[in-house]
Amino acid sequence: MSKNLSTRISTLVFITLSLLFVACNSDMAPEESKPMFATAPGDDSLTLPDGFDVVVVVDTLGRGRHLAVRENGDIYVHLRSKTAEGHSLVALRDTTGDGKADMIESFGEYPGTGIEIHKNHLYFATTSRIYRTALSDELVPAGPIDTIALLEGGEGGHSEKEFTFDNQGNMYVNVGSLSNACEEPLRTAASKGPDPCVELDKRAGIWRFNDSQTMQTQTKEMRFATGIRNAVAINWDPASGSLYAVSHGRDDLHRYWPDLFTEDQNVELPAEEFLQVSEGDDFGWPYCYYDPLEKQRFLNPEYGGDGKTVGRCSEAKMPLIGFPGHWGPNDILFYQGDMFPEKYKHGAFIAFHGSWNRLGHNQAGFKVVFVPMQNGQVTGDYEVFADGFIGADSIKAPGEALHRPCGLAEGPDGSIYILDSVKGRLWRIVHTPDA
Repeated sequence: MSKNLSTRISTLVFITLSLLFVACNSDMAPEESKPMFATAPGDDSLTLPDGFDVVVVVDTLGRGRHLAVRENGDIYVHLRSKTAEGHSLVALRDTTGDGKADMIESFGEYPGTGIEIHKNHLYFATTSRIYRTALSDELVPAGPIDTIALLEGGEGGHSEKEFTFDNQGNMYVNVGSLSNACEEPLRTAASKGPDPCVELDKRAGIWRFNDSQTMQTQTKEMRFATGIRNAVAINWDPASGSLYAVSHGRDDLHRYWPDLFTEDQNVELPAEEFLQVSEGDDFGWPYCYYDPLEKQRFLNPEYGGDGKTVGRCSEAKMPLIGFPGHWGPNDILFYQGDMFPEKYKHGAFIAFHGSWNRLGHNQAGFKVVFVPMQNGQVTGDYEVFADGFIGADSIKAPGEALHRPCGLAEGPDGSIYILDSVKGRLWRIVHTPDA
């Protein structure tokens, strides 16, 4: 037998014995196995409740808005502006199990906010359309891109289109208002609002579409609910089988109506509204705003209000919670996983993007809060879940914030992802009670 042949036989025997050893020891203890989604603590200085830790999945994607996570752990991020390569969608994969994305591929020229995975398709929105493309085994979808809905309000005002799905073949789309309170002329002191507000026919509400039909056109007959100024945060809660949204309240009570509202009132009013939305609901915009201190809707000054008059606002549906003014709610997530403690099950996480118009006072928001819920009902006060995004004790303008939380998603293991809109940092929050 030649020396080379002998060496090759010895090598094959070694490989065979090694494979047998691995097979015989496949039932090794869990702590000896590398988890699919490993924890990498100490990566960031976010303030979280005891027992939680964080890993930075990726640091600088660009102006991140919303995201979706696939069952296999792949992450898809929607950017508000294009990358240097001209792309606005980013696909991420962790192939090593350390919690960080090592495959990062950008694609598509569709800047915007909303993005969801539904029926094995990736859906994403620009300011005037919602698209979808089929997912495959590849990280980046390569099939045709279909237009599902053509939407109003693509230019001017609150033009971002966020959306969600129920389990009955429906897609719900937020179409934000053009104006602050339907005033004419726009953003001008003491401007009055036309009655009725013509915006409501095409904007300031939620529209319902078929989730698969292509080239649907938005009509008034498809309007699901109205009187919602701008609900960038919108989601279907599968536990209660109901639609929820968190809407941005109006601005400039004092700046445009100084004889009726003080500067201090302008800083805190009106509320950002957490809404349970059923078909036919009317939440009162532009005629009304919600005061979270008085727990009451009042007539807007554009329609004759003075901060005390209720009038027609008694007929508008009330919010579940009124959050402090100008916090900027941009996403909502209903927790379905098992990683977090039981108190979080079916509760709502809400990402507040942060304020801009508190008249020179410290800006506020810039945090993720948790609202306890059971059977679709709020069961207690909200609490701050994640904070420390701005990187300072206080700031006077949102441009000073190091990070601004904008998008939320739940991973297949029950961890939660938080996306930043300043540079595109992506955090993964895990529960590690024994760490």
